[in-house]
Amino acid sequence: MPAQQSTLAPPQLPAPPKRRRRIAVPARLRTRAAVATVWYLRLLAVLNIVAVVSLPFREEVHEHNAGEFFTPYLATAGLVSAALALFLAVVMRRRKRAAWVFNLLLAGPLCCLYTLALTTDAYGRHLFNWLSAALTGLFVAALLVGRREFDAIGDRSNPRLALAVGAGGILVSGALGTLLVSATNTQPGASLEDRIAYTLLRGVSVGPLADRVDSVNAPRWVDIIVNVLIAATFLLVLYACFRAPRGQALLGAADEERLRALLELHGERDSLGYFALRRDKSARFSPSGKAAVTYRVVGGVSLASGDPIGDPEAWPGAIDAWLAEARRHAWTPAVMGASEEAGTVYARHGLDALELGDEAVVELADFTLEGRAMRVVRQAHNRVRRAGYTVRVRRHADIPESEMALLVDRADHWRDGATERGFSMALGRLGDPADGRCVMLECRDAAGEPRALLSFVPWGEYGLSLDLMRRDRACENGLMEYMVVELLLRAEELGVRRVSLNFAMFRAVFERGSRLGAGPVLRVWRSVLTFFSRWWQIESLYRANAKYRPVWEPRFLLFAKSSDIPRIGLASARAEGFLTPPALPSLTRRARTPNPDITPPPPPTTP
Repeated sequence: MPAQQSTLAPPQLPAPPKRRRRIAVPARLRTRAAVATVWYLRLLAVLNIVAVVSLPFREEVHEHNAGEFFTPYLATAGLVSAALALFLAVVMRRRKRAAWVFNLLLAGPLCCLYTLALTTDAYGRHLFNWLSAALTGLFVAALLVGRREFDAIGDRSNPRLALAVGAGGILVSGALGTLLVSATNTQPGASLEDRIAYTLLRGVSVGPLADRVDSVNAPRWVDIIVNVLIAATFLLVLYACFRAPRGQALLGAADEERLRALLELHGERDSLGYFALRRDKSARFSPSGKAAVTYRVVGGVSLASGDPIGDPEAWPGAIDAWLAEARRHAWTPAVMGASEEAGTVYARHGLDALELGDEAVVELADFTLEGRAMRVVRQAHNRVRRAGYTVRVRRHADIPESEMALLVDRADHWRDGATERGFSMALGRLGDPADGRCVMLECRDAAGEPRALLSFVPWGEYGLSLDLMRRDRACENGLMEYMVVELLLRAEELGVRRVSLNFAMFRAVFERGSRLGAGPVLRVWRSVLTFFSRWWQIESLYRANAKYRPVWEPRFLLFAKSSDIPRIGLASARAEGFLTPPALPSLTRRARTPNPDITPPPPPTTP
């Protein structure tokens, strides 16, 4: 008998819940929406400033911001609103996520409130209110459409810092404003609460908002000062709330070891490669680990220097990782001192280039003291040598610890200024045991006293790059030329074939501007640089390097936007040590004197 087939149907499984489809917003529309929010805030900042300065326009705004009228988002004719709109425009342009949330929390409820108000006869009958609600609604819609464009994160400590700054700022500015209002009030019998309320209301707007406090009547100039004080406090709070991370992940021992391994393989490509080992930098490696970009964050600028380290085929991966981190933290990317080869690679990633100057590289195979062109250098070298000066050339690893301590102490004493200068072309740690391959030139006078020193970092296997140049100001003139020539003449002892000297900023301007037939723009530019050379060594560095008949290698500044150049310039000046924020310890700073506990060793018997 055949088996009976079952007529039972298999159990029906419940259908999976349908996923809610997200509306895909085109990337171009997101970008345009994000740009629109920035331009709205810029426009409101300008309108608020004009309203503060122009009395008729301010009265017009106040008329449309009282009674049955209301104005668009952030249109209050006050310095606080102008400062807020301007600051938000800046941070929104940098795609800060916190700024997007801040605007949405303010403009979103305001847009809902305006919508409800339009349903009433008192507000809905005025055409201007519909326009204000429409502009506010368009701003909120642009925020929502461009949401994914605002992905830059801030520092985790920003909320705590903003609360501290806000509490302290309101306390200080409110106290000063209340004292000023109390001293200039023309109405008798005002209580302390009324004066405080008047001060806080005047901090929001210079319009009729504070006129509701009948017991206080201060002059117009007092209202403006109070408004400026509160606006400055508000700006400080916003800065603390939206400031970019400072890049605390500095170069660790593991990263330094990886960079040294890359320099062993590819260190001869860039004379500035060894300076990537500065321990105040951070490193971003390519996915393959065969290349890295080293940088330092200064004032919200991610400042890289020199070329990427490692295999050029892996440079794009390292550059992408560095730029991605800069975008994530809203840092401004910039590169100082890149070569033409690296500049070409950076340009493919959206960076533009500006020639900074040229690096002087002396090829030892072509160097000679003979000839009329080298007469000045030859005479300086012979004069210093006849004065009894001698030079000793050694690797750092060959210098005893006691002698190195003396040289470090003298270098600190001879330093011009209290700040150690250098970033892109300086190592910043003389005498570190990890830098044993560096080369030291020690110059002594006829009595055996140290008078100057030069320190060079390795440039691959057969090159040197100048790191440190220090001398006693009271020593013989021309001592540095003598030391450089001694190194070039005795470089074969170290197996050196090429030496990189100082960087000459704007060298092409000085060289071409002095030629016959130079154009008027070039001559004016040369005159400007010559004028500023009185305070900064611009032309003198070019002249000092040109004595050795070097090969000039151009170096470039790379940046994403031309508008970022002033900010990059300030960050570069801070990183190089030419610009330092004002500090109080100048009253207690001690003059640098040689350490009496360090006794110099006897001079060598042979130079």
